[in-house]
Amino acid sequence: MRNQQFAIRPTTPEQALAELHAVHFLDTTTDQLTTPSDLLAAFYAKSWPEFPDAASVDQQLYNLMATDQTDARTFLAAHDNVPVTVFYNLALQRLGFAVDRDFSLNDPLAAMAKIQLPVSDHAGSDFTLAEIKQAWYLLLATHTKNGQTFLDHLATHGYFVPFYDDPTVTKPLLFNGKTQPVFDTRKLLREVVYVESPQDTDHDGQRDLLKAEILRPIESNTGLKVPVLYTASPYNQGTNDEQGEALTHNVNVPLQAKQPAHPTLADIAAQPDTTPLPAGRAVDQTTHAAVETFARDESYTLNDYFLARGFAVVYAAGIGSKDSDGLCTTGDAEETTSTIAIIEWLAGNRTAFTTRAATTTIPAWWSNHQVAMTGRSYLGTLATAAATTGVTGLKTIISEAAISSWYDYYRDGGLVIAPGGFPGEDADVLAEEVFSREQLPADYHRIKDKWAAQLASITRDQDRMSGNYNTFWDARNYLKNAKNIKADLLLVHGLNDWNVKPRNVNNLWNAVRNLPVTKKLILHQGQHIYINAFRSIDYTDIVNLWLTHELLDVDNQADTLLPNVIIQDNTQPETWRAYPDWDAPTNTPVTYALQEDQLVPADLPTRAGAVSFNDQLPTEQFNHYVHHLTDWQNDLLGDKHDRMSGHRLIFKSAGLAQDLVLDGKPAVHLQVAVNQPVGMLSFQVVDFGAAKRLKPSPTILARKALDEGFQWREDDLREFQLGPVTPWHLISKGHRNLQNRTTTYQVDDLKPNVFYDLDVVLQPTHYRLLAGHQLGLVVYATDFGMTVRGNQDLQYSIQLADAHLTVPTIKD
Repeated sequence: MRNQQFAIRPTTPEQALAELHAVHFLDTTTDQLTTPSDLLAAFYAKSWPEFPDAASVDQQLYNLMATDQTDARTFLAAHDNVPVTVFYNLALQRLGFAVDRDFSLNDPLAAMAKIQLPVSDHAGSDFTLAEIKQAWYLLLATHTKNGQTFLDHLATHGYFVPFYDDPTVTKPLLFNGKTQPVFDTRKLLREVVYVESPQDTDHDGQRDLLKAEILRPIESNTGLKVPVLYTASPYNQGTNDEQGEALTHNVNVPLQAKQPAHPTLADIAAQPDTTPLPAGRAVDQTTHAAVETFARDESYTLNDYFLARGFAVVYAAGIGSKDSDGLCTTGDAEETTSTIAIIEWLAGNRTAFTTRAATTTIPAWWSNHQVAMTGRSYLGTLATAAATTGVTGLKTIISEAAISSWYDYYRDGGLVIAPGGFPGEDADVLAEEVFSREQLPADYHRIKDKWAAQLASITRDQDRMSGNYNTFWDARNYLKNAKNIKADLLLVHGLNDWNVKPRNVNNLWNAVRNLPVTKKLILHQGQHIYINAFRSIDYTDIVNLWLTHELLDVDNQADTLLPNVIIQDNTQPETWRAYPDWDAPTNTPVTYALQEDQLVPADLPTRAGAVSFNDQLPTEQFNHYVHHLTDWQNDLLGDKHDRMSGHRLIFKSAGLAQDLVLDGKPAVHLQVAVNQPVGMLSFQVVDFGAAKRLKPSPTILARKALDEGFQWREDDLREFQLGPVTPWHLISKGHRNLQNRTTTYQVDDLKPNVFYDLDVVLQPTHYRLLAGHQLGLVVYATDFGMTVRGNQDLQYSIQLADAHLTVPTIKD
């Protein structure tokens, strides 16, 4: 395995000693010890909180090997000095690494280097007494084999339990710039409030009330002001999966010709709602005591981790959800308003009530008015939306796999494009799935006619007939307001996420490039996943350092210590690299000309001519692909003489003489003609070459191996592992309606058998092509996983003259 820890904060010796005292490894007893061996033995005695008896501790030391011949108890009793090798032999065992399997007792430093674990500074072959203290400090901040810091591991065994009720302990407690789990999760307070939002989306003449569920440490009841992690999840109160499935659209329909039209962007710009807002509810009385509670939240393990560290956590599902008012709108300004209403209450700027009767208000009196938003997918999307309002109180967002423009989720290039894995889903389907008011029969009975009208409006305005960017999608484009962002950003996305495609995070990253906020980006090789339980990267520590800085105003250098960009390598498991930027304007473009079956350097002589393919498949083959998308993808990229021969074009470079690192957005330029007044093209950039590659999904290494505190919630330990040899890997893809050659909102004329210039920018990437592999471009039409599937008799021709693929690259 490889360990990458980006969040270990460099600490002065004096500060390290102070922090060792704060976490009680140094105290009046250990301060009096005069030999390195006695001090190390005392440190280890404290590191087994479940074994308070000295005899039990001796037994634990008896089970560790100090050298290849001597156990730890015997060695430490017989020596005053502690060789560096002995320290790390013991350290590796306590970190969970196995003797002879993970490291050799004769050379532990070699294993430390191979695994990439930090080694403390030392002047000689033995640690001095002072060096032992510094080495122990660094060891506590070092990751175990299971991907937690050693101190976090000790916490899961109860190390901090005596701190819970110790009045001498400062809370929150910091170590190495991060908060520690000194809060008793068995005593968490669970409360429900109803925030009055400045909107009336169900048009009942009253402002919408929004249910919020709160978990906070008991210490916040007695004067401790705590920061808040807020997760806006439309799924939180339940989903209507069957109804959503029933509403899913049929994608086995032909692509329709569109009437030429050339509106300006101003013509389709969404306008603010000017409907008068009902007055707020009258306030009869105010209390600090909540009335309602809840049993179990739909928790996010990253939030669970911080509940043990003195943060409050708030979950809210927003408008249209069970126990709240309003109607679901899928991503527009109304949903953003309902999202930030919770932040405004947490920051002391909005009213909430103890019950839906709305007679008694309750402030967030326990909040320090500093809020971070967390969550993946729709949850991260609402965090992005909230940030673009500049709302007061939102200090940072940790936005994972988030949408920045809903058009880029459900559409692409003038085409209806499904999120990967969900053909036929659209904005109306998602709205129906999260309209959990439907699960309360009487509430739904009162609102069902309004909901039917709302749903019909979404279905109409999303416009599946044209696929154009229109007013509906403009109202759901957060990038327009990126300039308003004041919160610092920690963005996370999968480079192989074909659900929320990488364009979403790339467009946001580029939109905030010059804003005066701190922004960090982590790109992993996964699909639509969380990465907080990975072994090879200290993601949870990164977030801890980040939130301690952002919400507790601790100067722990998170803004400068953490790299601007961290990217998981696609060729080696458990390898993450730091970069100054992603898709930088200064990247070097490399251009390949398209020749028959080949990609050739653009500076070489090329031949003119045309190549063509037909999109219509035999009925049996078409029907098979409809139900077996993996077979379609394999055949699409397979040998030129397979079943897709004549139905797509494949261009491959020669074997690369050296590694090529793509970084940014590939682009295709060509001239295309089609035999009918309707057409589309799809593109895939592909790594062709036999190799073991990372599996599409992370492997569970150990179930419930990560405890988020002491006897608290757990998570599975995961990691990407190499799979069997495969012949190719999809790097990027893109799509374009041939009638949207100019923009996604303008429709161009398309005459049969006339060649038109076409420029298509594909999904952004960061990808290492190994020497000997071939870069490939696949040109086709119907994408069985994403586009409509009409199986039309469409013959496409491409002029090879001036046809080229350009890929941005960096030296690495």
